[in-house]
Amino acid sequence: MGAQYNQLAVAQPDATSGRADLLPLGELLGLEAPGDSAFTGMPHMGRPPRAFGGVTLAQALLAAGRTVDGGRQPHSLHAYFLRSVAPEASVAYEVERLRDGASYAARQVAARQDGMTVLSLSASFKKPENALDHQPEMPGAPAPDDCEAPYEAMAREHPERYAESVIPRAVDLRLVEADADELAARADGMSRRRCWLRAARPLPDEPLLHTAALAYLSDLTISPTAALPWEPHGARSARRPRVMLASLDHAMWFHRPARADAWLLYAQHTTNLSDGRAMSRGELWAQDGQLVASVLQEALIRHRPAAA
Repeated sequence: MGAQYNQLAVAQPDATSGRADLLPLGELLGLEAPGDSAFTGMPHMGRPPRAFGGVTLAQALLAAGRTVDGGRQPHSLHAYFLRSVAPEASVAYEVERLRDGASYAARQVAARQDGMTVLSLSASFKKPENALDHQPEMPGAPAPDDCEAPYEAMAREHPERYAESVIPRAVDLRLVEADADELAARADGMSRRRCWLRAARPLPDEPLLHTAALAYLSDLTISPTAALPWEPHGARSARRPRVMLASLDHAMWFHRPARADAWLLYAQHTTNLSDGRAMSRGELWAQDGQLVASVLQEALIRHRPAAA
């Protein structure tokens, strides 16, 4: 699989971007293995005071993949976020081997913090094969260098906040549509967002790690897409968020190999918002036009109470 990676625009440190102390995403996703089916990893802050759900999702997929052999790689995952995760305490991952067939393998993972289950993930793995191949055309978008860079702006305009953050130092992000009001004003009633994203520093050539990093990246902007009518991207505002968001469940299908440290276009839209829940869909595209992955997520969305 490594030889099939898209090699375009692999992340390189940019001395002119104004961003210092870039973090290696591969190390942030790292796991320790106290047993054959037991792993531990550290979360990190997302929207305070909670940890970012994407790191728990990615570590659970990594834990599952560490128990699979025979050249099988993830092709799908389905996860429920059951409780918020504290960013300062480790998470334990327990893997159950559900099936090991000739081509496919299945795993169930329970992620626990302080004895409480915080995430449940099912993942399926398969051997690559030569088969029929068909996909739609990639949507058009300006090049990443022609798009707004919110994390670079954050580093310049809010350096203290930037220095205390993890995601803006671990991820490169470019917003294709920079005007949140324009994004929200859609005749069909759907909020849409397109962005380029990748790991900010190069990742090791490990296929499973790149797939887990794709899962991490997929959770970054999809639920905020539903909140665009009320709130722009958080990195562009120093004020307290007006909307409370939390991932409820997350499904992902991996169609083709891709590097997570190469630019990926993430096209997202929200199909429904009701009953305090938002349903959003996303597609990840490599720069060469290959459809890499499809994402479906339901998230909790509520107006945040005004500060006292």
